[in-house]
Amino acid sequence: MQKKCVPCERGLPPLSKEQITEYLEQVKGWKLSEGTTTKGKKHPELIRDFTFDDFMPAMQFVNKVAEVAEGEGHHPDIYIFYNKVRLSLWTHAIGGLHDNDFILAAKINAIL
Repeated sequence: MQKKCVPCERGLPPLSKEQITEYLEQVKGWKLSEGTTTKGKKHPELIRDFTFDDFMPAMQFVNKVAEVAEGEGHHPDIYIFYNKVRLSLWTHAIGGLHDNDFILAAKINAIL
């Protein structure tokens, strides 16, 4: 993917449900979650689970994700369970999903 994440400031509106549905079709394997509650408000997030043969391949994948995320200036929440990795993407500054979340999801898919 050639698009780059752009700085996102508070006050920008999150993506609409229609935009989310359209973008979700472009990032295979990711699913929409209702998200968690932040400051009394639920927000949607992108979730994807990955399973590896062992702990070390999972950690190597996480390190690659970290490099890509740092390069984009947009960082996922990462949960590691031995050989399983769950990634969660949402834009904290706007309390919802932004183009950046889908750009990073596509770049993570390219790692595989």
